[in-house]
Amino acid sequence: MKSSVEPTLYMKLPRTLLAALAATALSSHAQQVWVEAESFASPGGWMLDTQFIDIMGSPYLLAHGMGTPVKDAETEVAITEPGSYKVWVRTKNWVGPWDAPGAPGKFQVSVNGKVLDKVLGTEGKDWLWEEAGTVELKGNAKLALVDKTGFDGRVDAIILSKDASFTPPADFAATNSLRKKSLGLPEVAPETEEYDLVVVGGGYSGMGAAISGARQGLKVAFIQNRPVLGGNGSSEVQVWAMGGTRRGLYPHLGEIVEEFADRASNSPAANPEEFNDKLKEEVVKAEKTIDLFLNTHVYAVEMEKGEVADKKIRSVTGLDTKTGKETRFRGKFFSDCTGHGSVGFLAGATIMQEEKGRMGMSNMWVLKKSAHPKEWPATPWALDLKLEDFPAPRVLEPVGVKNKANMTGFDLGYTPVENSEDYLHGEWFWESGFDQDPINGLERIRDWNFRAVYGAVTSLKKNDPQKYGSYDMQWLAYVGGTRESRRIVGDLVLPGEDMVKGVIHPDACVPTTWDQDLHYPKEQYSVKFPENPFISRAQFGKHTDRKNGYPVPYRCLYSKDIGNLFMAGRNISVDRFALGSTRVMRTCGMFGEVVGKAAWISVRHHTTPRGVYEQYLDILKDLMSQPGAMRRDSLESPLYMPANAKALPEVASDTIDPKTLEGIVIDDEDAEFTGKWTQAESLKPYVGSHFSYGREKNASARFSFAVKESGDYDVRIFYQPHANRAKSAPVTVLSAEGEKEIKVDQTKPAANLNGAHSLGTFKFNAGEEAAVIFRTEGSEGNVHLDAVQVVKK
Repeated sequence: MKSSVEPTLYMKLPRTLLAALAATALSSHAQQVWVEAESFASPGGWMLDTQFIDIMGSPYLLAHGMGTPVKDAETEVAITEPGSYKVWVRTKNWVGPWDAPGAPGKFQVSVNGKVLDKVLGTEGKDWLWEEAGTVELKGNAKLALVDKTGFDGRVDAIILSKDASFTPPADFAATNSLRKKSLGLPEVAPETEEYDLVVVGGGYSGMGAAISGARQGLKVAFIQNRPVLGGNGSSEVQVWAMGGTRRGLYPHLGEIVEEFADRASNSPAANPEEFNDKLKEEVVKAEKTIDLFLNTHVYAVEMEKGEVADKKIRSVTGLDTKTGKETRFRGKFFSDCTGHGSVGFLAGATIMQEEKGRMGMSNMWVLKKSAHPKEWPATPWALDLKLEDFPAPRVLEPVGVKNKANMTGFDLGYTPVENSEDYLHGEWFWESGFDQDPINGLERIRDWNFRAVYGAVTSLKKNDPQKYGSYDMQWLAYVGGTRESRRIVGDLVLPGEDMVKGVIHPDACVPTTWDQDLHYPKEQYSVKFPENPFISRAQFGKHTDRKNGYPVPYRCLYSKDIGNLFMAGRNISVDRFALGSTRVMRTCGMFGEVVGKAAWISVRHHTTPRGVYEQYLDILKDLMSQPGAMRRDSLESPLYMPANAKALPEVASDTIDPKTLEGIVIDDEDAEFTGKWTQAESLKPYVGSHFSYGREKNASARFSFAVKESGDYDVRIFYQPHANRAKSAPVTVLSAEGEKEIKVDQTKPAANLNGAHSLGTFKFNAGEEAAVIFRTEGSEGNVHLDAVQVVKK
């Protein structure tokens, strides 16, 4: 039976708030011309910011020069009625909400080569219209946005009005109503043919779902509102892809993820290419049944009319953020991979969102040493910070790699930078927005991060010019990395306690290996701005099974309310403790892999996501047991392995079996401990079943051994680096030559692969007791103990 279309659009804001066109248009009276900023033919150095369409109504251009004015954005518009025109610009003084002194994002407008006198971006506390001046126009008009500071000036739209008495409305809704009227937007966007699966969101979860579905013979629409794929794991945000793949109940899950996952050596990276945006797009485009729609923001859904118990989505409406074209993407099934649960929210699905204790959003950054550093401008509007108000940026070396040539085994199309020690990194903990509105407050959260970072750079250069004066800002993420917002309720809300207890559900599938990692403001840096801290700490709660992973149930991957809605990523149906484990990207990508397989079952067997669990779970289990490269040529065709299937990197092991190491190996579980030491498994790989660490005063650990043959031996210790590890761990070797103490900086990678670090060559006599002794006194951090290895020269 055909279902009729419900005409109501489920969306948070009126449809007019999302309007945008890539070309100018005239009102019915030809008295004014509305120009969308994103329509500029050449954006120059201005960046297209699409993060906040749902809260301010449009994409906009951002002058993100990090203190250096960016190249002009330019375009040309047709003027059909010559005459005198007022120039109005919709912009924002982005530090206005805090009454900060000055205005960072200053710019001017140029018309036909003449720069208008008015400096814009200096008024008010929110988006508003500023009058830039009056110009005489005839024929075409050449417009340009002339940035003055490089500090994130922003432009939504420009109005050229011939009516001298016209004033754009200050009211938000009225402004966007005028937008629609001026641009002549159609009431109903055109609709595509019906896809088998519509995937919204282009992060790891979306890529996993789209590729997995396509390999099952589905026709897939894959929609992403940014110009690149990867989400938080793209070059725009630069978060490492964490989470163990290819293990547990279904060891082939994660094989698709590993085809496109980055092998970045640092987060953030000195070279953004390490996040391999190009590879991600190539892997997706290699699937002939995927239609990829980049720069397309989904802002509305259209529901099929039916009973409440059988609510289904007919289509989602996407706005092309560059051309302004709107399209309704029709589908049999949909997968919400947006992170924010946006499709589920618009469709009326039940949503979860914590009121307190919620994590924030990060904007990481990189400084680069320069032979001719630029002069850093004054930033009176930034946070006034001293050096003790924030952690100093650190030089990061590739973990476990001393010689950069060793990285070629992980090279997937990029070359690591030379002289990585010339780069300083502001890392994942530059995070704010705790307990603030993670949807409607996003722009303000991002802008507070900007104030914090620019204030920190100012402090570094002002208060320690000898150390930091030679550094320029190389990169600051203007696209925020959100960790937590809305989650969609499925048939099962997985409690974190199930992971701890190891409860295995009948539909167990994707292994999650990350600990229950939640972020909170770091008290040390919250003193100055307690109402809005910007440095976080990670609080690791209950552990999961890191080797095999805890298998998350399939029932967490579809909505209990919307009959044709899957979800994958950080918006799945889990409580916030479980979210702390499941939110990392490789794990999210595997959720997508399962969704793609379940979508094929739903299409092929004319069932629902819930029906897959109730009637076809055995088929899903069989599909999850198949290699990720397997595919079928049509819905009815059998699976087969293509001859050109891509070889994958070897599975990275979390542990090193002591039996595989040469010589004498003494694991930390065999050491003699004095004082308090903690066992852990978070830094990988480690020898045996765990490592130990501690910093309690006068604590020590003795690794005793005796050689069978007198001679010279290489003595090695195993550890993995971390920011909180000992900068000067005192390690004593007791040999035939007496005692010798070596200081080891455990914040830096070990000299050899897998965390092995040589203390030097020592002489030992057969049968005599020898030892390697770790102490905490003067260590300047946690002393890391894993294993000691003694190898004859």
